[in-house]
Amino acid sequence: MAVTFLCYEFDIVYSVDLTLLSIAIIFPLVFTIRGSFRRREKALEHLSEFRSTLKTVKYFFMINPELSDDDKNKVNAILYNINDKVLNHLGSHNRSMSALDEIIDEVYNFVTNHHESMPRRISDRVFRFMKNLHESIENLHAIHIHRTPISLKAYCKIFIYIFPFIYAPTIISNIGEFAPAWITYFVVVLTEFILISLYNIQRQLEYPFDNIGMDDIDLENFRIER
Repeated sequence: MAVTFLCYEFDIVYSVDLTLLSIAIIFPLVFTIRGSFRRREKALEHLSEFRSTLKTVKYFFMINPELSDDDKNKVNAILYNINDKVLNHLGSHNRSMSALDEIIDEVYNFVTNHHESMPRRISDRVFRFMKNLHESIENLHAIHIHRTPISLKAYCKIFIYIFPFIYAPTIISNIGEFAPAWITYFVVVLTEFILISLYNIQRQLEYPFDNIGMDDIDLENFRIER
């Protein structure tokens, strides 16, 4: 509003092709929103695969009659620990995977230490599904630590701040200097509100695990027991 006031106060009026503004601001903003939305959809796919793979590996251990109840409880605890640690990792700002890697390796150690009571066909299936588990965890970690290109976000933010300086004089020129000033104020404020809202939507969609935005993913739905 201050920019619009200054334009009226100092009689700053000029006309700029607003198509250039749409190319400079709207296109990059929509591009980043689409990218953030796709990240969210991919995160849902990988989380679903993560949970289903854990459940499948659990079933392979549970149907093995040669494992004792104590061993089954032990491997269950390992799988539940993997589930908890991965979801907690996604909900935090920690970028390190070293602790998670050690926990996941416990499944391999369990199978090798119990090879006598693990039939070959079951251990092969466990390792095959553990490969899928590793892939889903790595994909989730990549989404967790990588964002929309910072340069593109900075570009959008800078142009949103510059926008009123270009837009307000153009609106005054288009509607006429003698038209009611409130029309210009309303159009400029409304347009700026839309741009800022779109930018904030993009920011919230970009990181779908922090449970801040309205459309964030509820990680609790991806626990083994829910």
